[in-house]
Amino acid sequence: MSTKIGIGLRREFVDELVQQKQLQPDFIELAPENWMKMGGYWKKKLRQVTEKYPVTSHGLSLSLGSPEELDYDFIKELKKFLEENNVQIFSEHLSYTKTNNAHIYDLLPIPFREDAVKHVAARIREAQELLGRKIAIENVSYYTPVDAEMDEAEFLNGVVEEADCNLLLDVNNVYVNAFNHDYDAREFINRLPLDKVAYIHMAGHEKVEPNLIIDTHGEAIIDPVYKLFDYTVNRMPEVPVLLERDFNFPEMEELQQEMNNLRNITEKAWRKENANTK
Repeated sequence: MSTKIGIGLRREFVDELVQQKQLQPDFIELAPENWMKMGGYWKKKLRQVTEKYPVTSHGLSLSLGSPEELDYDFIKELKKFLEENNVQIFSEHLSYTKTNNAHIYDLLPIPFREDAVKHVAARIREAQELLGRKIAIENVSYYTPVDAEMDEAEFLNGVVEEADCNLLLDVNNVYVNAFNHDYDAREFINRLPLDKVAYIHMAGHEKVEPNLIIDTHGEAIIDPVYKLFDYTVNRMPEVPVLLERDFNFPEMEELQQEMNNLRNITEKAWRKENANTK
């Protein structure tokens, strides 16, 4: 997939994506758990969209950080879904969402520890083998570190190297974590394995306290996050970029404008990169 700007598939604007009157993404991303085993009306709508756009898929419940074994029945169904919908990139959160088969329905952070690196990497390798494809793991937002032995950048690098997987770089999450934990977001970006990035997520957040912001996906992208995005794409190879918006939807023209903003930034950065390689 070359440089493309996409948007997450939401039922609230699925008809708009089919008709392409105001929203005109280059690809879509969907959460497989929201569409697997779907029948009737929504299966038909999903087919209309996946026949029109290239598809990436962002998982919610593989729970790579859980202590128990992987859910093999789920992975079997997931593989079938990814193949049926010609999903080009599959990604998951570097977090856990269940333990002892209790689903927490939240993305909980994994301790930044060497034993956690080895545990999670082994699970990613096994999942990749079962799915027959590489997984792009996403750096998640977190609000307190848990029993950390290393920082997040070292942890991410360790997992990507040990698991031989790709990275889904969420630039807004970098901004959120840097603000909340008082570190330099650009320095963090510089330490990441940018050559392993499969694609990028961009989204909005909400400032709820003077010293706390929450990753919500319910607001427009703010200028400092655009600036961090600009800094990032000027330091890495060309990849697809996805706009995430989960609720509090504005007019479709506003979503399209956010995608246009992302396209303008990437075209400027990667046009320069391509010119330098000639």
